[in-house]
Amino acid sequence: MTLSEENYLKAIYHLSRDAQDEVSTNAIAEAMETKASSVTDMIKKLSEKKLVKYKRYQGAKLTEEGRLYAVNVIRKHRLWEVFLVEKLNFSWDEVHEVAEQLEHIKSDKLIEELDVFLDNPSVDPHGDPIPDRHGNIQPSSKVLLATLRAGEQGVCVGVRNSSREFLQYLDKLGISLGDELKVLSREPFDNSMLIGTGDRKLSVSSLTANNLYVKKI
Repeated sequence: MTLSEENYLKAIYHLSRDAQDEVSTNAIAEAMETKASSVTDMIKKLSEKKLVKYKRYQGAKLTEEGRLYAVNVIRKHRLWEVFLVEKLNFSWDEVHEVAEQLEHIKSDKLIEELDVFLDNPSVDPHGDPIPDRHGNIQPSSKVLLATLRAGEQGVCVGVRNSSREFLQYLDKLGISLGDELKVLSREPFDNSMLIGTGDRKLSVSSLTANNLYVKKI
């Protein structure tokens, strides 16, 4: 498997819902920032390796073998993110690009020892679940902050948007994983909300609330 092939499998997995839906070549091309013709060529290669099922004009769907391969790459990526944050003092907005390189290391022993060294973490620094060695992902009861009504509260457990810009914006707001967020009021006009966290009150836009995951308490 080449680095490019692994990236394609990962992209198809993320674009599909639990790797069950067929994904169009145009959607894959947009995610990979390439031409649809290049995607078609790669999908044919992956199909020959029995990693995807491809139907012309319908799109590509991961086989079970392809799903497991994609999830394994994601597992490595998220474990490396934990390592970079917890052991090398990277901030959560710095780790994605580095983990993109480290996720392609082939040694299974290294990854299993890394998992043990990190005490088998269940989530990465952005709150995304880390698959186990068998490709299983624990279900989560998280919801978007935007779905909470006035008076309801939850613990911040993840982000929907893990871009550097959004993570840095959350740092400016002083919001991080583990914070308790209580909706004090909502603005009907633009769906912004006033939230309380600790002894602070913050005005949060609808865009921000739709990119923050919480677990209701």
